[in-house]
Amino acid sequence: MAVKDSPTGWVNEHIRKYVETDGAEGHEWRPGVHTLLLTTKGRKSGELRRTALIYQRDGDNYVVVASQGGKPQHPSWYLNLEADDQAEVQVAADKFQAHARTAGPDERDRLWALMNEVWPSYSDYQKKTDRQIPVVVLERI
Repeated sequence: MAVKDSPTGWVNEHIRKYVETDGAEGHEWRPGVHTLLLTTKGRKSGELRRTALIYQRDGDNYVVVASQGGKPQHPSWYLNLEADDQAEVQVAADKFQAHARTAGPDERDRLWALMNEVWPSYSDYQKKTDRQIPVVVLERI
Protein backbone atom coordinates (compact mmCIF):
# COMPACT_ATOMS: atom_id res chain seq x y z
CA MET A 1 0.00 0.00 0.00
CA ALA A 2 1.33 3.42 -0.94
CA VAL A 3 2.09 5.86 1.86
CA LYS A 4 0.67 9.38 1.78
CA ASP A 5 3.04 11.98 3.17
CA SER A 6 2.05 15.07 5.11
CA PRO A 7 0.18 17.60 2.94
CA THR A 8 2.10 20.44 4.63
CA GLY A 9 4.63 21.60 2.04
CA TRP A 10 7.81 21.91 4.12
CA VAL A 11 7.05 18.71 6.05
CA ASN A 12 6.43 16.86 2.78
CA GLU A 13 9.79 18.05 1.43
CA HIS A 14 11.51 17.06 4.69
CA ILE A 15 10.02 13.55 4.46
CA ARG A 16 11.01 13.21 0.80
CA LYS A 17 14.67 13.99 1.56
CA TYR A 18 14.62 11.74 4.63
CA VAL A 19 13.26 8.78 2.64
CA GLU A 20 15.48 9.33 -0.41
CA THR A 21 18.65 9.47 1.70
CA ASP A 22 17.62 6.85 4.28
CA GLY A 23 17.79 9.55 6.94
CA ALA A 24 21.20 10.97 6.00
CA GLU A 25 19.31 14.20 5.28
CA GLY A 26 16.53 15.06 7.67
CA HIS A 27 17.32 12.92 10.71
CA GLU A 28 19.11 15.92 12.20
CA TRP A 29 16.62 18.62 11.27
CA ARG A 30 18.41 21.44 13.10
CA PRO A 31 21.55 21.28 15.24
CA GLY A 32 20.72 19.01 18.17
CA VAL A 33 17.14 18.44 16.98
CA HIS A 34 16.47 14.99 15.53
CA THR A 35 13.37 13.75 13.75
CA LEU A 36 11.82 10.40 13.03
CA LEU A 37 9.24 9.39 10.46
CA LEU A 38 5.98 8.02 11.83
CA THR A 39 3.56 6.09 9.61
CA THR A 40 0.07 5.44 10.92
CA LYS A 41 -3.05 3.89 9.44
CA GLY A 42 -5.76 6.47 8.76
CA ARG A 43 -8.64 5.86 11.17
CA LYS A 44 -11.23 6.81 8.52
CA SER A 45 -9.51 6.11 5.20
CA GLY A 46 -7.42 3.09 6.16
CA GLU A 47 -4.58 4.67 4.14
CA LEU A 48 -1.03 4.80 5.43
CA ARG A 49 -0.06 8.34 6.49
CA ARG A 50 3.48 9.52 7.21
CA THR A 51 4.76 12.56 9.05
CA ALA A 52 8.05 13.77 10.55
CA LEU A 53 8.29 14.45 14.27
CA ILE A 54 10.91 15.68 16.70
CA TYR A 55 11.86 12.93 19.12
CA GLN A 56 13.95 12.13 22.14
CA ARG A 57 15.09 8.75 23.41
CA ASP A 58 13.92 7.46 26.77
CA GLY A 59 15.82 4.25 27.33
CA ASP A 60 14.88 1.96 24.44
CA ASN A 61 11.76 3.99 23.62
CA TYR A 62 11.20 7.03 21.43
CA VAL A 63 9.14 9.97 22.68
CA VAL A 64 7.18 12.40 20.48
CA VAL A 65 4.72 15.20 21.24
CA ALA A 66 1.27 15.65 19.67
CA SER A 67 1.48 19.45 19.77
CA GLN A 68 0.30 20.50 16.32
CA GLY A 69 1.76 23.90 17.18
CA GLY A 70 -0.80 24.43 19.93
CA LYS A 71 -3.88 24.12 17.74
CA PRO A 72 -7.09 23.29 19.64
CA GLN A 73 -7.37 19.77 18.18
CA HIS A 74 -5.02 16.81 18.31
CA PRO A 75 -3.02 16.10 15.13
CA SER A 76 -4.38 13.44 12.78
CA TRP A 77 -1.46 11.11 13.44
CA TYR A 78 -2.34 11.07 17.15
CA LEU A 79 -6.02 10.38 16.47
CA ASN A 80 -4.92 7.57 14.14
CA LEU A 81 -2.83 6.05 16.94
CA GLU A 82 -5.79 6.24 19.33
CA ALA A 83 -7.72 4.09 16.84
CA ASP A 84 -4.81 1.72 16.05
CA ASP A 85 -1.75 1.85 18.29
CA GLN A 86 0.54 0.09 15.80
CA ALA A 87 2.85 2.23 13.67
CA GLU A 88 5.93 2.10 11.51
CA VAL A 89 8.85 4.22 12.63
CA GLN A 90 12.01 5.24 10.82
CA VAL A 91 14.90 6.71 12.80
CA ALA A 92 17.70 7.59 10.38
CA ALA A 93 18.10 4.31 8.42
CA ASP A 94 16.53 2.13 11.15
CA LYS A 95 12.95 1.08 10.28
CA PHE A 96 10.79 -0.85 12.72
CA GLN A 97 7.27 -1.53 13.94
CA ALA A 98 6.19 0.13 17.16
CA HIS A 99 3.41 0.14 19.70
CA ALA A 100 2.32 3.67 20.64
CA ARG A 101 0.88 4.75 23.96
CA THR A 102 0.09 8.08 25.54
CA ALA A 103 2.30 8.76 28.54
CA GLY A 104 0.36 8.39 31.77
CA PRO A 105 0.33 10.99 34.53
CA ASP A 106 3.12 9.24 36.43
CA GLU A 107 5.60 9.70 33.56
CA ARG A 108 4.19 12.60 31.52
CA ASP A 109 5.84 15.41 33.49
CA ARG A 110 9.29 13.83 33.18
CA LEU A 111 8.87 13.15 29.45
CA TRP A 112 7.37 16.60 28.83
CA ALA A 113 10.47 18.15 30.43
CA LEU A 114 12.68 15.86 28.33
CA MET A 115 10.99 17.00 25.13
CA ASN A 116 11.13 20.67 26.12
CA GLU A 117 14.90 20.37 26.50
CA VAL A 118 15.21 19.75 22.77
CA TRP A 119 12.25 21.92 21.62
CA PRO A 120 11.35 24.64 24.18
CA SER A 121 8.51 25.88 21.95
CA TYR A 122 6.35 23.01 23.24
CA SER A 123 5.70 25.07 26.38
CA ASP A 124 4.54 27.98 24.20
CA TYR A 125 2.28 25.62 22.23
CA GLN A 126 0.68 24.40 25.48
CA LYS A 127 -0.18 28.00 26.41
CA LYS A 128 -2.09 28.40 23.11
CA THR A 129 -4.55 25.58 23.76
CA ASP A 130 -6.92 24.33 26.45
CA ARG A 131 -6.17 20.69 25.64
CA GLN A 132 -3.35 18.91 27.40
CA ILE A 133 -0.85 18.18 24.67
CA PRO A 134 -0.21 14.43 24.64
CA VAL A 135 3.24 12.94 25.01
CA VAL A 136 3.51 9.66 23.08
CA VAL A 137 5.86 6.79 23.79
CA LEU A 138 6.83 4.58 20.85
CA GLU A 139 7.95 1.12 21.94
CA ARG A 140 9.74 -1.07 19.40
CA ILE A 141 7.93 -4.36 18.75
